Amino acid sequence: MGTEPGRIFQGSSSRRRGGANKVGGNRACSGRTMHLQLIFWIGLISSVCCVFGQADENRCLKANAKSCGECIQAGPNCGWCTNSTFLQEGMPTSARCDDLEALKKKGCHPNDIENPRGSKDIKKNKNVTNRSKGTAEKLQPEDITQIQPQQLVLQLRSGEPQTFTLKFKRAEDYPIDLYYLMDLSYSMKDDLENVKSLGTDLMNEMRRITSDFRIGFGSFVEKTVMPYISTTPAKLRNPCTNEQNCTSPFSYKNVLSLTDKGEVFNELVGKQRISGNLDSPEGGFDAIMQVAVCGDYPSIAHLVQKLSENNIQTIFAVTEEFQPVYKELKNLIPKSAVGTLSANSSNVIQLIIDAYNSLSSEVILENSKLPEGVTINYKSYCKNGVNGTGENGRKCSNISIGDEVQFEISITANKCPNKNSETIKIKPLGFTEEVEIILQFICECECQSEGIPGSPKCHDGNGTFECGACRCNEGRVGRHCECSTDEVNSEDMDAYCRKENSSEICSNNGECVCGQCVCRKRDNTNEIYSGKFCECDNFNCDRSNGLICGGNGVCKCRVCECNPNYTGSACDCSLDTTSCMAVNGQICNGRGVCECGACMCQTCLGVCAEHKECVQCRAFNKGEKKDTCAQECSHFNITKVENRDKLPQPGQVDPLSHCKEKDVDDCWFYFTYSVNGNNEATVHVVETPECPTGPDIIPIVAGVVAGIVLIGLALLLIWKLLMIIHDRREFAKFEKEKMNAKWDTGENPIYKSAVTTVVNPKYEGK
Repeated sequence: MGTEPGRIFQGSSSRRRGGANKVGGNRACSGRTMHLQLIFWIGLISSVCCVFGQADENRCLKANAKSCGECIQAGPNCGWCTNSTFLQEGMPTSARCDDLEALKKKGCHPNDIENPRGSKDIKKNKNVTNRSKGTAEKLQPEDITQIQPQQLVLQLRSGEPQTFTLKFKRAEDYPIDLYYLMDLSYSMKDDLENVKSLGTDLMNEMRRITSDFRIGFGSFVEKTVMPYISTTPAKLRNPCTNEQNCTSPFSYKNVLSLTDKGEVFNELVGKQRISGNLDSPEGGFDAIMQVAVCGDYPSIAHLVQKLSENNIQTIFAVTEEFQPVYKELKNLIPKSAVGTLSANSSNVIQLIIDAYNSLSSEVILENSKLPEGVTINYKSYCKNGVNGTGENGRKCSNISIGDEVQFEISITANKCPNKNSETIKIKPLGFTEEVEIILQFICECECQSEGIPGSPKCHDGNGTFECGACRCNEGRVGRHCECSTDEVNSEDMDAYCRKENSSEICSNNGECVCGQCVCRKRDNTNEIYSGKFCECDNFNCDRSNGLICGGNGVCKCRVCECNPNYTGSACDCSLDTTSCMAVNGQICNGRGVCECGACMCQTCLGVCAEHKECVQCRAFNKGEKKDTCAQECSHFNITKVENRDKLPQPGQVDPLSHCKEKDVDDCWFYFTYSVNGNNEATVHVVETPECPTGPDIIPIVAGVVAGIVLIGLALLLIWKLLMIIHDRREFAKFEKEKMNAKWDTGENPIYKSAVTTVVNPKYEGK
């Protein structure tokens, strides 16, 4: 485990006490530096309470790398093509950075691809110590090795983890220093009497574990200021009541430095006297911190930091009633233990032994602060096949003396820090042994060291030619640094970026820089614009089965360049004739041609037309070959059948062609033509041709006459309908005019009426 001596500190305070046993180093308070250290503390519970109150698209192309160094930092699979002729017209310099396989497909030779890889180099690899108690040679603590390797160098490339194996073996007969820290406030008076005889017994018990054991003693009370103690002169001399003879209060005393003589421990502890204070909490944390670093850091956070730095493991010994609180404290302090202490500390020896065995059987790895952008992962391989990952990958439990466990540690740099080299350390908590890891970051390519400043390839020396491309000086831009930044947006330059008879700059697929088109990138980084005017691309070619160029070629400037043995606008036509080969070794059985991997057979019309005349002359004794039938048409056997249903049907062994042809009388005759394996031809023909019948005159004449009559009737009906509509409109018009007519009522001026009316003057209306 650790390589610093162990110490035991025992302290006592009031009846509300807690104890701590801690493994670690006390550089200022101990003369040895390479042992396991234990600090045992019995202190007041309320001192703890006070502290609690304070307490993956293609990342390579997306990187838009302008140099090889930027490229390799984009990802572990990114490479840079150093071939100076690699880029096509219109492609930006960043197109040199791509996935390794993509660069090869684009024509970059593997020897021209810059792709530095990380590595590990173990500098110090001393084997773990195999040592047995009583039988092995006496070794100095610095000669004991429990962790392997001790030093290594890791070359880290961004995104690429480097992994190594760390071994830990718990050594037998490992040196232990035990420092006993005791609270000497008045409430611990009875505990002090038991501790006075502790040295010899504890020495004997611990020597059963190791032959190299030392013990020390320290004590504490409280800070010597108000309100912790009374500052009156009398109370400073004797803080207890008049009948009690107590020593003056103090913060911390180192009574006995580490020694292997138990009787000296008993003698000095026997001289100790109880002191006193005003409040309940005693200064236990102050004392522990001073034991660790001879300083004063009274908080749990500082304690954890200093205990870890000084490789100290802590054992808290507390009474039963305060177990829950100290178990919470144990969770805050790594590599600490909690034991149950009897009322008068009579079981303190057994408590120390049990707690030590518990702590020493567990190893927990911790690392120093990591540089920015660096991550670390642990995986443990413990006893009995128990493995752990994540936080559990840092530790192994139930380790016995002589057991060996392993940890797989992976370190990854996700970016390049400011420094080219950093050092981190990994060690087991509570031990001084550690692994020193020197991290060296790969942030540039080897070809960058071979760069040529002021190269004529970079437009009269306006840049450095490195890794196949120009890295322009400040104020210069362009693939060859041919322009100054003042010229980039000049409208005069835009004319060089237009195709003839076109107003589009770079075909609307890029921007004009220094009179040259720099094609824009698409969201899909596998799709690329190229060409002098960005008029080409690799994604607008014909497709087959949903794939560009059918997956059998490369799209260049919107035209498929097919792989060997493929042709067609979408490379969907295979030139391989294997699939067209018949069992007889002939392509398409000698009766067709192989096109795109499939047989194109002679059509039925061709076979039928070829044998039409011979079938006519042999079956019906007519046709063009009627007179020469015996000489020209004897190459097949002929069989007549009653009707078409009796003709052979598809599915037989021999190839079969169904034919329908017209003879010299315009009659249809049907036959089949087949050739067997012996190349013998057979014809089956329907014995009666199907001749069309003549037209029936009567229905035709009747139909024509009926049509004429019907058309005449229809015309008459239409004329009659139109006349009725016209008459009705005229009559309605007449009626309307009649209703609107007005006659003059004037009378003849010489006309005299024949009627005379006479009124009787005597008439009174009765």
